[in-house]
Order: sequence, then structure tokens, then C-alpha cells
Amino acid sequence: MDIVFKAFWCGCAAVGFAILFNSPARALFAVFLCGSLAGFLKFSVLLPGVGGGIIMASAAGAAAVGFASIPVSHWRHVPPIVISIPSVIPLIPGSFAYRTILGLISFVSNTEMEVLTKTAHHGVMTFFIILALSLGVTLPMLLFRIESVKKVNYSLPDWWKKK
Repeated sequence: MDIVFKAFWCGCAAVGFAILFNSPARALFAVFLCGSLAGFLKFSVLLPGVGGGIIMASAAGAAAVGFASIPVSHWRHVPPIVISIPSVIPLIPGSFAYRTILGLISFVSNTEMEVLTKTAHHGVMTFFIILALSLGVTLPMLLFRIESVKKVNYSLPDWWKKK
């Protein structure tokens, strides 16, 4: 039940970012659904029974949003990026980035190696989580090579069909 609660708040945060970015009102419900989906998948992969790390969890949530934003954007008559970008912003690793900056500030006055290794760890984690989010959102759109959602062909490719 805790995952559903967190997913709900991820959806609310996504709607907040969509409003901040002046998204059309017709897209807000879709942004909420995709943001909730991203949060649900992220926190599901982070469960101890699943055993996924934060990078894999963020990539799974972003990829789900990337794939879901294509048909949902057709349904709401907006570009896929209007739905996908606000939906993944709640997944951005704010705590890792904050700890990286704090480590850099404290490293100026405290030159211990432990401070540097923790700072480097947090910086690398921030980088890879943001890389996973950006690849997860953009790869579905690049795979379908769409310029307009209305041109997406949902049928099987010719080589897949039996002749």
C-alpha cells in the first residue's frame, strides 16, 4: 500500500510540473497517470524482493513513461514530450545531487579522502540516474521515429508476419 501512496504523490508532483511548464489542461490527467505509473514502477523495482537498484528502477519508470506517452499523447492530442517530461521529473535524484554539492563544499575545507570518495559516489549516481531517465524517455520515441503520433503504425513488421 505504501507504493500506491508514493505513486499517487509522484503523479501529483508530475501535474505540478506540468502546470509549471504551461501544459494544456487536457493533458493534466494523462500526466498524472504517467507520473503515477513511473512512481509505481520505480518503487516496485526498489522493493527488497525484486532487488533492483535506484538506476534500474529509474530507467524502468522512465521507459514505461516513454512507451506510454506515445498512445496517450494521441488520445489527448498533444505531443508525447508534453506528457513524458513532467511525468519523469519527480524521479530526478535530488538527494544525490544535494549530497554531491555538499561534499564539494565540504571538500574545500576538509581534504580527507573519505569526503572525496563519497562526493564522487553521489556525483556518479546522480549522473547515471539522470542518464537512465533521459534514455528511458527518449528511446521509445527514437525507436518509433515519429514526427507525429498519428503516423505511428501499431501493426507488426513485415518480417514478423508469416507468409
